[in-house]
Amino acid sequence: MTLGQVQNGAAVRLLIVGPQGSGKGTQGVRIAEAFGIPAISTGDVFRAAVADGSDLGRQVKSIIEAGDLVSDELTSAVVRDRLSQADAAGGFLLDGYPRNVSQVAHLDEFLEGRDESLDAVIELSVPRDESISRLSLRAQEQGRTDDTEEVIANRLAIYERETAPILGVYRTRGIVDEIDGVGTPDEITARIIAALEARGLARPAAA
Repeated sequence: MTLGQVQNGAAVRLLIVGPQGSGKGTQGVRIAEAFGIPAISTGDVFRAAVADGSDLGRQVKSIIEAGDLVSDELTSAVVRDRLSQADAAGGFLLDGYPRNVSQVAHLDEFLEGRDESLDAVIELSVPRDESISRLSLRAQEQGRTDDTEEVIANRLAIYERETAPILGVYRTRGIVDEIDGVGTPDEITARIIAALEARGLARPAAA
């Protein structure tokens, strides 16, 4: 069985969603490794595009250097370029994209053009006070004095306003698995894998 393939021969295409402090970055990498697919985070895609010096990368660089937000259209173009690379042909895990309902439409259009669709959306559910506590602790450990409780609360509010609504869209499609995001990393990973396997999404057999 090739990497990223499930037992019926279909590739595994996943999205992980959760507020800041939910651990989605950590879990995204773990789940991608478990299923033999690349973890594709928006931040990494932007950095790679800038480093590559492509036309898209130069556009992203100029916007970031100006302190502006990258538009939905340009973000989607950069992610489409990444998803078109060979290692994503057998599946992928998206982290940080789509971040709003407009980007959901962009992703739908791209995947439909390839006769593909997402298999599952992993929602890491963490109480708001738990997210704030984790982010505050991380800020202290990293010496980030600018990450005040007010700043953290604002980030969570942006998530709740802009990103959380995409879960409603995906719930109507029956592909959202809500996962309890409180526990040890191993416990949370096990919950996610169990939910995905219950959907018939099998991990590649060990070599």
